[in-house]
This record gives sequence, structure tokens and C-alpha cells, in this order.
Amino acid sequence: MDHLSPLAVVQAQLDAYNARDMERLLATYAPDAEQFQLHGERLAQGHAELRARFQLRFAEPDLHAQLVSRTVMGAMVVDSELITRNLPEGLAQVELLCIYEVRAGLICKASFHTGATRRLLPPSA
Repeated sequence: MDHLSPLAVVQAQLDAYNARDMERLLATYAPDAEQFQLHGERLAQGHAELRARFQLRFAEPDLHAQLVSRTVMGAMVVDSELITRNLPEGLAQVELLCIYEVRAGLICKASFHTGATRRLLPPSA
């Protein structure tokens, strides 16, 4: 079986995230994949824990990840994104740095850093 390139895998993950397609999203991750805060704690390991994290996000009606920039170096893909989120204080955009390691056509490790800037957006008309 041909494996997708790291670029194609991460793009498929982003597309599935924005479509809120849980099965397609999990299909981009290795069964034992890990997610971390950058240089910090593990957030999830394995599909069951990933599913639980994504279900919380997918409950937000305005959730959307906008790719700002992407760098690919071998198995590593680094995305800078603006995430539209429904936060307690209102609709907001949050900066997110995502670092993905792709092996055998699947994301095996992902690390995230949330920027300090949270920009509140005006309510939709």
C-alpha cells in the first residue's frame, strides 16, 4: 500500500477537522498516536482519547481552522493556524502552532502551542 506524503496526511487531517468528520480525522492518526502541549504534558494517546478531545471541539458551532502557513521538512509538518472558537467570553480567534510527525502515512505525534493572543470577533448578524 502506498503511504500518503506527510503534507497530504496533514492536509487530510485539517480537512476532516473542518468538516467535523471524526472517522476521517482519526484515520489520519496512528492507533497509538500522541498529542502534547509543546514541551509539556501529554494531552491524549490513542484513538479513544483523541476522539474524546475532538468531540469537545466539534461541539463548538463555529469551530474552524484556517491555515496561515505550513512548512514541511521530511516527516515533520509545521502549521500556523487561526482557530475560530466559541469561548466562554464569546466568539474568538486563537493562534495555534501545530507540529506533526508523520510515519508510514499516519500522524504519530502532534504538539501544539496556543498563542497568547485571543481576538474576540463581533457576533454574527
